[in-house]
Amino acid sequence: MSSLSQILRQKLAATPSGRLPFAQVMELALYHPDHGYYGAGPRKLGRQGDFFTSVSVGPLFGRLLAMQALQEWQTLGEPEDFTLIEQGAHDGQLAEDVLSEIGDRPIRYLIVEPNPRYRAAQAQRLGDRVRWVESLAELKTGPGHGFFLCNELPDAFPVHLVRWNGERWEELHVEADGTEDLRFIPGDLSCEELEAEVQHLPRDLESGHVLEVNLAMLAWIRDLAQAAFRGLIFIADYGLDAEEFYADTRASGTIRRYHQHQMDGHVLENLGGCDLTTHINFTRLIDEAARHGLAQREYGLQGRVLGRMAMSWIQSLEGNPPDAGTMRQFQSLTHPALMGRSFRCLVLRK
Repeated sequence: MSSLSQILRQKLAATPSGRLPFAQVMELALYHPDHGYYGAGPRKLGRQGDFFTSVSVGPLFGRLLAMQALQEWQTLGEPEDFTLIEQGAHDGQLAEDVLSEIGDRPIRYLIVEPNPRYRAAQAQRLGDRVRWVESLAELKTGPGHGFFLCNELPDAFPVHLVRWNGERWEELHVEADGTEDLRFIPGDLSCEELEAEVQHLPRDLESGHVLEVNLAMLAWIRDLAQAAFRGLIFIADYGLDAEEFYADTRASGTIRRYHQHQMDGHVLENLGGCDLTTHINFTRLIDEAARHGLAQREYGLQGRVLGRMAMSWIQSLEGNPPDAGTMRQFQSLTHPALMGRSFRCLVLRK
């Protein structure tokens, strides 16, 4: 039995019911400081890791984001305190790619990172070109102007799992089954916030339909709205519109585990050794953002959004094609058979 399994079983045994909401299990599996999939430090990405990201494709993704940030800096009048703010910076590769394009322009870079192991890895790569804060709460007093970016962040927030039983939404909890295995068991909703959120969910689904409720994502966008900066927010992630998210074809939910580029739904197995991720409900995210003053500027498939962002770069080539490696990166990021359709991008005006 792994160390994380022992910790989880101790927590289960300490509860009166012997159960925990899946959100607490997922948080342990991903973020336990010693045994969580992400908690112990940056993971390898790309071919040698468990999955590819837009960053692992190459530096073009960061270059395009830098160009967008520079346009915003100019739109705001090139303020002295303009800051690029990244959350979920992993090993700092995206920051390095962005900063390479920014060059010597007087623009600051700030990373939101609570984990000291990640900060150490980022500092080793980036040196004194960036500074850090531990939470979004520290941005309430400044900077006053900025460009916030994150890539594949809210899909890894812990989620509650709920199931429609034909009459009401019930929560799926996790318990031990007497062996070394874990299993889901239905029960009452575990908190008032979840009770309020399920009021947004449809009630005309087939019995047994499972959905993820990402309360952490909603709290995150509210915290982001309270930050002091004016500017743009760029979010790229796996996600769906509400109609797709609730579709009968996804009646088992979107929660999946990833390991060595293989994906399956066995999310209670090998906890801590695999990534756990869900598609985010972009419709719900956009609605919550609007409630807190964040206006939608652009939303769509990554291929379309990055294609639009790349126009100034393409024009700068003056008819000369990019080198083969850069062209492969562009195709990987934007082609609908690759990342162009798998990911979506949301740009909010703050």
